[in-house]
Amino acid sequence: MNPDQPLLCSDCSTDPSSDTSLSSLRPGSFGCLCRLASHSYSKVASSFSDTEDTFSHFVNSAGSRPRFTSLDSHYFHGSVFGCSSKKVVMETNHSSSEVTKGSFEISGPARYMSHERRASVSGIEKSRSQRIRHKSLEVFEFLSSEENARTIYINDPRKSNDKYEFTGNEIRTSKYTVITFLPKNLFIQFHRLAYLYFLAIAALNQLPPLAVFGRTVSLFPLLFVLFVTAIKDGYEDWRRHRSDRKENNRHADVLQGASFQAKKWKKIQVGEVLRIKEDETIPCDMVLLRTSDPSGVAYVQTMNLDGESNLKTRYARQETTMMDFESDTVSGLIKCEQPNRNIYEFTAAMELGGQKIALGQSNIVLRGCQLKNTDWVVGVAVYAGQETKAMLNSAISPSKRSKLEGNMNRETLWLSVFLLIMCAVVAGGMGLWLGNHKSKLDTVPYYRKRYFNSGANDGKNYKYYGLPLEIFFSFLSSIIVFQIMIPISLYISMELVRLGQSYFMIGDTQMYDADSNSRFQCRSLNINEDLGQVRYIFSDKTGTLTENKMDFCKASIYGKNYGNAAYALDCSTDDASDVLVHKTDITEVKEGRSWKTKIKVKVDHELVSLLHKDLVGKEREVAHEYFLTLAACNTVIPVITQSPAPTNSATSECPVLDYQGESPDEQALVSAASAYGYTLIERTSGHIVIDVHGEKLRLDVLGLHEFDSVRKRMSVIVRFADGSVKVLVKGADNSIFSILSKASDMVDPGGPSHDIKNSTQNHLNEYSSLGLRTLVIAAKNITEAELEEWQQTYAEASTSLNDRVAKLRKTAALIESNLNLLGATGIEDKLQEGVPETIEALREAGLKVWVLTGDKQETAISIGLSCKLLTLDMQQVIINGNSEEECRRLLADVKNKYGIKTVDQKDATKKIIKNGDNKDDGSSLSSNNFPGSGLQASKCINKTGCHSQQPSGKATGMKNTPLALIIDGTSLVHILAKDLENELFDIAISCKVVLCCRVAPLQKAGVVDLIKSRTNDMTLAIGDGANDVSMIQMADVGVGISGQEGRQAVMASDFAMGQFRFLKRLLLVHGHWNYHRIGYLVLYNFYRNAVFVLMLFWYILCTAFSTTSALTDWSSVFYSVIYTSVPTIVVGIFDKDLSHRTLLEYPKLYMAGHRQESYNLHLFWLTMIDTLWQSLVLFYVPLLTYSNGPVDIWSIGSLWTISVVVLVNVHLAMDVHRWVLFIHLATWGSIVITYICLVILDSIPRYPNYWTIYHLATSPTYWLTIFLVTILALLPRFLLKILQQMFWPSDIQIAREAEKFGKLSYHSSKPKQGVE
Repeated sequence: MNPDQPLLCSDCSTDPSSDTSLSSLRPGSFGCLCRLASHSYSKVASSFSDTEDTFSHFVNSAGSRPRFTSLDSHYFHGSVFGCSSKKVVMETNHSSSEVTKGSFEISGPARYMSHERRASVSGIEKSRSQRIRHKSLEVFEFLSSEENARTIYINDPRKSNDKYEFTGNEIRTSKYTVITFLPKNLFIQFHRLAYLYFLAIAALNQLPPLAVFGRTVSLFPLLFVLFVTAIKDGYEDWRRHRSDRKENNRHADVLQGASFQAKKWKKIQVGEVLRIKEDETIPCDMVLLRTSDPSGVAYVQTMNLDGESNLKTRYARQETTMMDFESDTVSGLIKCEQPNRNIYEFTAAMELGGQKIALGQSNIVLRGCQLKNTDWVVGVAVYAGQETKAMLNSAISPSKRSKLEGNMNRETLWLSVFLLIMCAVVAGGMGLWLGNHKSKLDTVPYYRKRYFNSGANDGKNYKYYGLPLEIFFSFLSSIIVFQIMIPISLYISMELVRLGQSYFMIGDTQMYDADSNSRFQCRSLNINEDLGQVRYIFSDKTGTLTENKMDFCKASIYGKNYGNAAYALDCSTDDASDVLVHKTDITEVKEGRSWKTKIKVKVDHELVSLLHKDLVGKEREVAHEYFLTLAACNTVIPVITQSPAPTNSATSECPVLDYQGESPDEQALVSAASAYGYTLIERTSGHIVIDVHGEKLRLDVLGLHEFDSVRKRMSVIVRFADGSVKVLVKGADNSIFSILSKASDMVDPGGPSHDIKNSTQNHLNEYSSLGLRTLVIAAKNITEAELEEWQQTYAEASTSLNDRVAKLRKTAALIESNLNLLGATGIEDKLQEGVPETIEALREAGLKVWVLTGDKQETAISIGLSCKLLTLDMQQVIINGNSEEECRRLLADVKNKYGIKTVDQKDATKKIIKNGDNKDDGSSLSSNNFPGSGLQASKCINKTGCHSQQPSGKATGMKNTPLALIIDGTSLVHILAKDLENELFDIAISCKVVLCCRVAPLQKAGVVDLIKSRTNDMTLAIGDGANDVSMIQMADVGVGISGQEGRQAVMASDFAMGQFRFLKRLLLVHGHWNYHRIGYLVLYNFYRNAVFVLMLFWYILCTAFSTTSALTDWSSVFYSVIYTSVPTIVVGIFDKDLSHRTLLEYPKLYMAGHRQESYNLHLFWLTMIDTLWQSLVLFYVPLLTYSNGPVDIWSIGSLWTISVVVLVNVHLAMDVHRWVLFIHLATWGSIVITYICLVILDSIPRYPNYWTIYHLATSPTYWLTIFLVTILALLPRFLLKILQQMFWPSDIQIAREAEKFGKLSYHSSKPKQGVE
């Protein structure tokens, strides 16, 4: 059984091997927690507390289907496959009990039973034990018959691993070793096709007929890129090696002989017995054998495994809790499943002293967990090293690729076409030239056909292979000469720029959350620029828009509403209300002690008075049961963080209770019960203790039915000291109201009669309208006959091999019926700071915000209004269908009513943003602030556009009414699984807001895929819980919130932050900057390489197509690697077209990313035309200037080299928006470095360009030529920029001008917190 999954499962019954709850589960009145499963400190509610029915959870573990499993068995224990004949005495706290063979009666709490009942129960248990034992043995034989089962001999590692099939406990997260680093790293790097291209170029240059450059020189660019990447990869892997070394050399106590001795983790073997002490980390996956708690309970924290900080309970089997490992000879056999990644399931069986004992997930603790609140545990290693579940789950999420980089490949393809065309022109031209001059090849320049020297080679061909081969070799040689047309340095430049951008995003103090002490995290460096093109935001609600810190605000008890109206506005307001007080010392206990909880709760004086009145009436009784249910019906563990002391002591301090619960909802409810005098102070393996106004009340837990998504409720069966038994239930309103008794309708027949059910329902509607999370509380008394029937049915269902889930669901229905309604709760989950302002700004920026939540529809709508997602002028379109046909009809009605036409998905990317989606509201750009604003916004091309089609008929008057689609999870089940997705898509993109209620995790991913698969728009998903992981991974950009639900969302995300409000700055500021910088970086790299190649192309055309170069080999190589690479990187990191304050104040500026203003195919072609002109100027101006001058070709080549470097750097300087010191140093420094390199190269006598720079630099013509080249080449670009800014300015240009001249108006002179 998987205790970390909800109750009833629709599919697990079909897989008997996955069923670990195979034991006989005897419901005793003491020690009711079995060793097969845990307290429900499961991942369920804490991971999926978003599902506003917090207790209805849909678990989707990685790589497996959704599975629902019962946790009921956690509260029962006993000998599963038979007990020994001797009695085993168990001491827990102040009571003891005995277990005997054939009888599952436990004597500890039997003082509450009559003699007749004990005899009756004993008879039932005795007859039932034989039947259960038969089933359990059948399961053990089934597991034993598995051919691939792993056999482990306890305390005998040598025998366990006699075939050397088990790995050691040494782990390795590094990729490389000293031997494998070079070949493996090169293999990984050459997965980039561009690297293979340059490798082929370098290989061609090694052939004598194709040796255009020096053989060593041609290898330099590729070797440089490979070396830099290898250094980066090597450093990262060295850090992994260091971490692995530290982990492997930690120590743990291992049983060696008759004592526990320290042993390094890496030397631990499967089968060895280990002892772990409090606060130590578990070194391997091990089955618990004994704990410091006599009942075998241990508490572990799984934060390192699943990110959750709440404690979880694990258990040692009763048969092993009394073993003395240091004095007795320990032996036994464990058969378990092979290693797998599922951290929530474990199937095994143990044979010990002739007994066969089933083991489940609650009996194993996994590597990486920490032992908490338990002095020590002893266990046997079953999985070690790389076979542990933690290591099997350590795979990194697949990396995402940015949209701009994908478009870049399109332009790279065009450059490849240009390259091939130029090579074909050179090869064809050379063929024609050779054909026309074939008789003069020995006398014309650039070619030589024969040897002229005397000797053996006299008269033979000199490097001439005939016309066909010469044409072919010319084509290949041209590829080598023009190779940098495909910029190899671009890949390194992009990585370095993204790294620099990430550094500044991480260091942005305005995205630091002081509450959680968390900075912004960049977990992926591949998609920084995508942040500037996001069109759809899919957000979770609980913990993302809200704080996920629950406050108990409202209580409906006995049909009466408690709680001041101030709760509806702000539950945390600490006003001096006559009705509300701030409670600290909750209860004065008889011993002179009081209890305090970490969570502060406000109480209603009227309700407190009711609870303290010495009344016998129905109202007092209902209120008592109400708070008793809040305190008992949960899986919260109270942890005393401060020892109690007498209040009259000079140093007395009240004990503080820290409630460790699986969700904030449960913690809030238990804390609320404590505030009203019902303090949960103890929870053991079989009972709970509640301090009721100073009197300790002990309740024996007989059974528990966990929450699940089918029943949507939770129930616990408890026995009171007087022997009476009750079932206490809480759950969703629609789930509880359907199983109430008719007696709940009327109350107090002697007084003013009123309908409790209707009153409670009215209160629930009121709570939902205020945005509160609601639960209904109910209870009933159980007779002995009902209890015995339930126990027998439950025992059969829990050990069934087939249809266990369905049988358990029926078992729960037996006890959860004819309930008496007690009341309801209203819990507030407050909005995070700045959420309404953030959503408003994002919508103004042209982004569509969709909220996907598990809340009730009314609650979701209320939260939507409070966070400004929904506005009063919106027409709400609600779709709640219970069948496919009903959903089809509802969708068709909506399309007809609002005139929504079917969208051709092929043309979806060409739709226009409707002007009404981005109305000027004063904070956006306007002509009052500076002229021309908004011109481009009205023409913005959006790939999915969101506008209602021209309606007809009755809808004509609604054509300008913004729509808000509200749909529930039940409807999505039918829509996403059928052929209705296109209908939903048509409606969804025609709405300004989409609000999905009661959705499961996979449905969240399905909604994201609905947009992602049908459009090219950028999607972003943001959430804080494990139920958001699938949505985060499905979206183009995933953002995790470091919230109250663990770190699963953060670990699966591309970016992580502490508050939702930081999303405004992340997208509007950093997203805008990153997109603009990367877009310009790519275009500039294309330009600077193309202008250099075209210059060489013009030269080759003038040298008889001979592929001769006037530039030195080193100058050709250094051009893209050293001379011009640094400035573009520095500009890509530091340049800012607008200040962050302007971008935040005018969100519409973000829409430049939607329009792809910084990078698109149109800009690419304009850049290439400009490049063509500049290359012509660059080539012909120096050539014409020195056409009759006394200079050689190497002097002209030196002039071309410095001219092209100056040209491209001045070109870059024209486009820099904000100059800082680093940009100045990089831009002008690169020119200086180029001169230095030229001087060094020209000072080497062995090179043909020896001393040329010294002759040229002394001539004024040289400097004038460089100046003339720069002016003439950039003049058209300069004039075009002036015309564009004067007559066709973009919003960015207008804002820059207004910002420069101080014409911008800001709403506030002081930056808002978390924004500036």
